[in-house]
Amino acid sequence: MRKLLVALGGLVALGVATLWFLANPFGGAGKPVIIDVVAGQSVATIAQTLEHDGVISSALLFRADCLVEGTPTFRPGYYEIATNSSFSHVRSVFAGLPNADAVAIRPGTTLHFLGIDLASVRGGDFAVQFLADERRAAAVSPWHPNGSLEGLLGLGEYVIGLGETPEHLLTRMTARFTSRMAEIGITPSTTLHGLSAYQLVVAASIVEKEGYYRVNMPKVARVILNRLRRGGGLQMDSTVLYFFNQDGGTVTHAMLATKTDYNTYLHAGLTPTPICDPSVYALRAMMNPPKGTWLYFTLISRDGTMAFSTTFAQQLANERLAASRGI
Repeated sequence: MRKLLVALGGLVALGVATLWFLANPFGGAGKPVIIDVVAGQSVATIAQTLEHDGVISSALLFRADCLVEGTPTFRPGYYEIATNSSFSHVRSVFAGLPNADAVAIRPGTTLHFLGIDLASVRGGDFAVQFLADERRAAAVSPWHPNGSLEGLLGLGEYVIGLGETPEHLLTRMTARFTSRMAEIGITPSTTLHGLSAYQLVVAASIVEKEGYYRVNMPKVARVILNRLRRGGGLQMDSTVLYFFNQDGGTVTHAMLATKTDYNTYLHAGLTPTPICDPSVYALRAMMNPPKGTWLYFTLISRDGTMAFSTTFAQQLANERLAASRGI
């Protein structure tokens, strides 16, 4: 009997030790990972994610530990936390606010507004350094940009870890751009419709702003190509607004009279740089525009419908139609 009790005591001691080591793993913290906590997620789901990503050794034991020590609030957001963490460390991280930030580059985003977003989540110094790194990177970019990486950053969300530098973030953005361009068949050496790869991006950025809705983009791309072949100015309001860091709105007479390289009413050809990050739809529109002789377009319905025309007389008629509809 005594031997049995000793044996059972040994098993209990071994079990306790095992549990302790699972909750407090050897080897110290590993590499950091990002955990995305979504509103409404259960503790069980979060624990499974933590186990899957190597943060903890056992979701089941972590949940049991939370029952004893207290369950964190798990506020929605991004958390950077090391793999091979102790249960107590995990609870302490999630007891606070999200410690990682995120910014998104969406179709139509400009460097100006990206800088504002970075400043809001990481501070002004981070944003200033990012834009300085961007200008240096432009000088060696294989896309041969005109002094700026405007339009050459990959779309999507970027989670910024605690120790991430502006330079590393920029590297991720440019790598994603190059990868996604390759997926649609554009490399830095591509030429199409008499345009270089960089010029295709410039044109696509104008398509993005002028077409706005996906359905309009192919014909807008054809208008741009037709106007380039015709010569003279593209006469696109979005390019004028870009110089003033204005996304949409009314182009005033003063704006139209302002002599800038982005005023396509005064300067022929494309703008020196893209005017935003174009979507894949705008890029594909520039790659494969429909055949047509259109030179003009205007919005004629609040649902985004545009009318395209070949002659200025047709354009004036479409503008009258739009005015009659309050557009």
